Amino acid sequence: VIFELSPQQRLWQRTLHLIQSRLREEHALQEVLYKTLLKGAPTALPPREDTPQEPLNACRIHGHVYVNKVAGNLHITVGKPIHHPQGHAHIAAFVSHEAYNFSHRIDHLSFGEEIPGIINPLDGTEKITYNYNQMYQYFITVVPTKLNTYLISADTHQFSVTERERVINHAAGSHGVSGIFVKYDTSSLMVTVSEQHMPLWQFLVRLCGIIGGIFSTTGMLHSLVGFCFDIICCRFRLGVYRPREDGQLHNQMNNLNNHQTPLLVENALL
Repeated sequence: VIFELSPQQRLWQRTLHLIQSRLREEHALQEVLYKTLLKGAPTALPPREDTPQEPLNACRIHGHVYVNKVAGNLHITVGKPIHHPQGHAHIAAFVSHEAYNFSHRIDHLSFGEEIPGIINPLDGTEKITYNYNQMYQYFITVVPTKLNTYLISADTHQFSVTERERVINHAAGSHGVSGIFVKYDTSSLMVTVSEQHMPLWQFLVRLCGIIGGIFSTTGMLHSLVGFCFDIICCRFRLGVYRPREDGQLHNQMNNLNNHQTPLLVENALL
């Protein structure tokens, strides 16, 4: 295949990188379900829309493999594998070191059942190197996860990854084998993500309670503000009650004067 991406593929990869940057801020699987954004489509790179004329300069590796739920590794390097009791080794004596080039792009890497819409941490990862003795390492911690939502119910795995890269230089003490190494380990814990909704009748009851509480609180606040306003304005002493008392006192004085005047006149006649 051709390593360089077409304009449409490059645009897709930039969108995927933008989503990955948002996911690193969330760190929660319930925020990873971007079904509305991806419309249920897989996160794999779309096919090339044109027919290139340039020579093929890369290899594509795809497939799936069943592994045990123990620590293991997946590596891509140069040389023929030779098995021995402690593992296996690669013999690359007939391949020139100047021909090595481990620049790579990971379109999709997942564990467990593949679910469209879930974006894994390594999807869209691209590494370019101009050193033939480059070593890339990905340390992955896999966590079994159960999804129980209204849209999907599946058993999958989410994982976190730590990246490391270095140049192999035996003279400087940096030993190792050039290549791409994916080392994974399975967690003993399981995460269950479930989606639950409130029944309609319960929502209506709570809504009525909230509205009634608002009205009750508003009435108490209105009464309290009115009481404070009455105290500040001194209506109990200087308000509507004092003019009424002055008027009654004036009427009583008039009545008293009216009663006393005839008595004085009668006494004068006598």
